[in-house]
Amino acid sequence: MSAILRVTCAVIYDQGRVFAARRGPSGQQALKWEFPGGKIEAGETEEECLHRELAEELQMKVHIIARLQSFVHDYPGFTIELLPFFCRLLKPGHLALEHTNTGWFTPVELMGLDWAEADVALMEYVVMGLL
Repeated sequence: MSAILRVTCAVIYDQGRVFAARRGPSGQQALKWEFPGGKIEAGETEEECLHRELAEELQMKVHIIARLQSFVHDYPGFTIELLPFFCRLLKPGHLALEHTNTGWFTPVELMGLDWAEADVALMEYVVMGLL
């Protein structure tokens, strides 16, 4: 059985657009788009993880509105359980070293991005809910 990584992510909605970040050029799923977030550390709640990751990676602050359904994706050797939160922007962030690009996209524009495999089902779920 492969290891399961629990990863939070933020679906940040503001003025009809959704925020996405493009991964850096190295590592798994390089240069793919994703909803920002990261792995839960020991002793950390899902919400604490999300706030920490957004602050560390993007200097961004959000207000969590709701926890969305989880999505599971199998990669060779491990599985990701994606724990998404629907959020509103409180403080805009800045591009960090982990990402090569960020942007705000309409639901239709989201469908045209090259997504990390684990984020595809969530992106489709978000788009269907916003259209």
